[in-house]
Amino acid sequence: MRVLVVEDDRSVAETIRRMLVAEAWVVDVVNDGMTGLERASTERFDVVVLDIMMPGLNGYEVVRRLRSAGNWTPVLMLTAKDGEYDQADAFDFGADDYLTKPFSFVVFIARLRALVRRGAPERPSTLVAGTLSLNPAAHIAKRGDVELILTPREFAMLEYLMRRKGEVVSKSEILDSVWDINYRGDENVVEVYVSYLRRRIDAPFNCKAIETVRGVGYRLAENGGG
Repeated sequence: MRVLVVEDDRSVAETIRRMLVAEAWVVDVVNDGMTGLERASTERFDVVVLDIMMPGLNGYEVVRRLRSAGNWTPVLMLTAKDGEYDQADAFDFGADDYLTKPFSFVVFIARLRALVRRGAPERPSTLVAGTLSLNPAAHIAKRGDVELILTPREFAMLEYLMRRKGEVVSKSEILDSVWDINYRGDENVVEVYVSYLRRRIDAPFNCKAIETVRGVGYRLAENGGG
């Protein structure tokens, strides 16, 4: 899942980024409201984490402009202010949830997952490709009735491939969507994780879900490979 963090306090933004990356989220960070508005308006994110008190364009105005433009990406607002009127203002401007700093990371992640689950009705709650199924919100993947034991990165890669099933995706596309935006390592790490996934989701079941398209990238078969 991809999240945009709009936070002018760079140390707070980096802490949030590290916590989310550890959960295998793909995180983009910007440090001002105007850039956040532009990114949220022109790119696809599953959820936006938005600080309220920022110079220039504050969080209230960012979410107001997004909603006025018909952009309904779920927004979780963060603030150091805990007054009930501040919370009411956030909801009135179009926020979906509100969290006061400092906050529990466990609660933060749970609320983000809830927002993704509620805020994207156009997406199925469970992704399906043949006998493969994956529920992003519950973080459960199965082959038939057998639950698959995947690392966070493996789960994120499988989710991305299932969202793009039937399409050929390049290594660079997978890196951009599954790895942290700051990753500067060898793109062949994608091959390594494809190999890991095949051992988890294909080999034990005599299936072949992930196809290699030579010179282009990978494709997850629409029928899940069996």
